[in-house]
Amino acid sequence: MFVEGDMAVYPAHGVGVIRAIETQKVAGIDQTFYVMEIIGNSMTIMIPTASSNSVGLRSIVNKKQANEVIEILKTKEVRIDTQTWNRRYREYMEKIKTGSIFEVAAVLRDLFVLSADKELSYGERKMLDTAKVLIVRELSIAQEVDEERISQKIEAIFSAH
Repeated sequence: MFVEGDMAVYPAHGVGVIRAIETQKVAGIDQTFYVMEIIGNSMTIMIPTASSNSVGLRSIVNKKQANEVIEILKTKEVRIDTQTWNRRYREYMEKIKTGSIFEVAAVLRDLFVLSADKELSYGERKMLDTAKVLIVRELSIAQEVDEERISQKIEAIFSAH
C-alpha cells in the first residue's frame, strides 16, 4: 500500500514518512514492517504491513476532504454533552484514536466550543492542543500550505464562533 518516502497518518501520532519497509523475524516468522518517522517529534514506529489497515494507517486526505474538515470546524450548532469531564475526555480520546481526521476535527471544534463556556480541565486543554497539531499538520500537507497559515485559518474560524 505504501512505499518508501510516502507520507501517511498513524492514529493519535499524526503525519509521518515511511522511511523504510523491512522484514524481521518475529517469533520465528518473517514479518514485513513499515518503518515510519512521525513529523514533529522524530519518533520512529514500526507498523506490521499485514495489519496496517486495521491499526488505522492511512493516506493523507485530499483537498476535497481537507475542505470537509474546515466545514466541520465551522459548524456552529454543536451539542456538548453535559457529562463529567473525564467521561467526555475518554469519549474524545476514542475519537482521536480512530485516526479519522473528521473525528479529530469534531473533537477540536467541540473542545473549543466548550472552552468558550467554561474552563477546560488540564487533560482537555492538552487534548485540544493535540487535536489542533494533528489537524494543522495534515491540512498543511493536503493543501500544500505552511502550518502557520493553517493554524491562523483555524484560529480565525474559532474567533468567529
